[in-house]
Amino acid sequence: MIEQRLKQLGLELPEAAKPSFNYVPVTLHAGVAYVSGQLPKVDGEVRLFGKVGAQVTLAQAREQARICVLQALACLSAELGDLSRVTRVLKVTGFVASAPGFNDQPKVIDAASDLLVEVFGPLARHARSAVGVAELPRNAAVEIEFVLAYDA
Repeated sequence: MIEQRLKQLGLELPEAAKPSFNYVPVTLHAGVAYVSGQLPKVDGEVRLFGKVGAQVTLAQAREQARICVLQALACLSAELGDLSRVTRVLKVTGFVASAPGFNDQPKVIDAASDLLVEVFGPLARHARSAVGVAELPRNAAVEIEFVLAYDA
């Protein structure tokens, strides 16, 4: 069971994020779950601000990516009722607010990919994009969206 695996890893899911704008956190269709872009919120708030390579270090950005994964799993759990219904992580898209010259976006998003594999095992191996962007909502350093297959 995935919830037990999270406990073994010393991780706890936060409360599922509630949208501030006109979208839903998760859309389910034909066995595919689309998880909207998740910001690294702790207690409902982004706590670290700025661009990676300037105000935010690579190590801090990697931790922010892990927080995004936990937030996404919380939203997915609220929608599916049980994370054990996930049958495959299909695609991860990571956005990194990047200072000029910062080009280690894949290293930032690797932290998310690594955590997904720790939680779900081999079925978490996925296709991925890691993109540097000029700005993210709420001045966050990282935002990640997910596409997963689930047992309908």
